Amino acid sequence: MVLEIPVTAGRAAPAPRTRGQGSRLLRSRQVRAGALLIAVMLLVALVGPLLAPNNPARTIAAPFAAPGAGIPLGADYLGRDVLSRVLAGGAQLAWMAPSAAVLAVLLGAIVGIGAAYAGGMVDVVLMRLMDVLLAFPALLFTLLFVSVIGPEPWLLVMLVAIGLMPGVSRVLRGAALPLVDREFVRWARAAGVPTGHILAREILPNLVSPLMVELGMRLMWAVGILASMSFIGYGIQPPTPDWGLMISENRNGLAGQPWAVVAPVLCVVLFTVGGNLIAEGAARVVARTEGAQR
Repeated sequence: MVLEIPVTAGRAAPAPRTRGQGSRLLRSRQVRAGALLIAVMLLVALVGPLLAPNNPARTIAAPFAAPGAGIPLGADYLGRDVLSRVLAGGAQLAWMAPSAAVLAVLLGAIVGIGAAYAGGMVDVVLMRLMDVLLAFPALLFTLLFVSVIGPEPWLLVMLVAIGLMPGVSRVLRGAALPLVDREFVRWARAAGVPTGHILAREILPNLVSPLMVELGMRLMWAVGILASMSFIGYGIQPPTPDWGLMISENRNGLAGQPWAVVAPVLCVVLFTVGGNLIAEGAARVVARTEGAQR
């Protein structure tokens, strides 16, 4: 006698998904430290312009004046207050870098998870397209289009996101491939559960840790690329204060007035270190989880 088990259309078996990934990430000291550091830098970037003691665009001292009364970090190459420009110089980076990182992870997740789930020729075509994009370094890819179209902030965000997307897609495809063959995903497919529901409710919850790793890494890369674009003159344009631009403008006076370069460098470094701590902490959580499952 054959025992038939009725399957209700549109409903899948409970997924034995890995639970508690979010709580494990929050318990990681590195992830918490990275998130706190990024939050502090975002707060400085957003509130800094309101705290600037002087007009960041106004000349108030001699070029490369040493720190003194009214200018605690000295003056830049045009005699503008370095402290005021540092406080106001992160406003653009504060929204551009996280936006580019989130967009890169979002697009990469759609391509990578979609390719793993679809398989076959869809997988092959999507991954070959990602390989073509991956052949171009993100900085070179961004510079190529910005030099033709112009350094618009929205364009910089889009180009950085597209340049970082291929790496994200390949990592998440690799993380999603084992999940596609799991029993709960097969059950959902056999039961006729919509594809969007399977991807959002059965596969994506198991990829929280890899997503956090990628978000931290891509944030780190986005900060570096955007600061580099400003440094070489294809990012935020003067007289708008910008940390990367300040490094480029004042590098010739580094020996006499180092704070005009050191202060913005420290801001970029702290922003980057925050993303690196999140990525490394999340990677450790992933490694411990995989080791426990074995």
